[in-house]
Amino acid sequence: MPFEISNISINERVQMLNGYYRHHAAIPVLRHALNDPIVGDVALVSSFGAESVVLLQMVSLIKPETPVLFIDTEMLFPETLEYQVELSEKLGLKDVRVIKADETAIAERDPSGTLHKSNPDACCALRKSEPLEKALSGFDAWITGRKRFQSGQRAELTLFENEDNKRIKINPLSHWRKGDVRDYIVDNDLPRHPLVAKNYLSLGCAPCTSPVKDGENERSGRWRGVEKTECGIHFDNGTTARADAE
Repeated sequence: MPFEISNISINERVQMLNGYYRHHAAIPVLRHALNDPIVGDVALVSSFGAESVVLLQMVSLIKPETPVLFIDTEMLFPETLEYQVELSEKLGLKDVRVIKADETAIAERDPSGTLHKSNPDACCALRKSEPLEKALSGFDAWITGRKRFQSGQRAELTLFENEDNKRIKINPLSHWRKGDVRDYIVDNDLPRHPLVAKNYLSLGCAPCTSPVKDGENERSGRWRGVEKTECGIHFDNGTTARADAE
């Protein structure tokens, strides 16, 4: 009888996967995740940001036909859009999908393009969380580049997570340190995002991203001056990013 992941709950699958691969390094974890029937159909979600090249390169070597979902909020830095095209071609990624918010929703909820000033959570919901949720609806799991060192909210990351009993989140780099990322990029001679040289160490939308100062956490440049640390796609229930979307 063929293996059916629908016969096993997401929570059980996550526990099994964390048990199987908890001592594995990032590349073996990713290789298994992209081929293990317990995981199912997988997409990589990438911002093509400061450290995205690590996972993108790994996926290109292991399974270049893996769907790569890139959310274009239409507020990104021009350098990010250029980097996305150039890097996709250089790595030979075969299925990069550019995801955007519905034009009607933008016209109704952010016609002036200034929602990020009055309600950044609602803006993130409109331009990131909701389009991504729609794009992920056909997948059983998705790969993220989150790491424990990035912030307190990510300090307890596991390799596999249950996302609201909808699908599995895969965090192959969860145990990596900042130096591991830097060394991997250097050792593999990977192209950096052009804004990294200007101290943009965590890149999002242009209006809500600033350079990081010496001694600051790398995500300090995101939503500076606002009590917000996540865009919403990584909250367990999404409520923070969606609560005031209307």
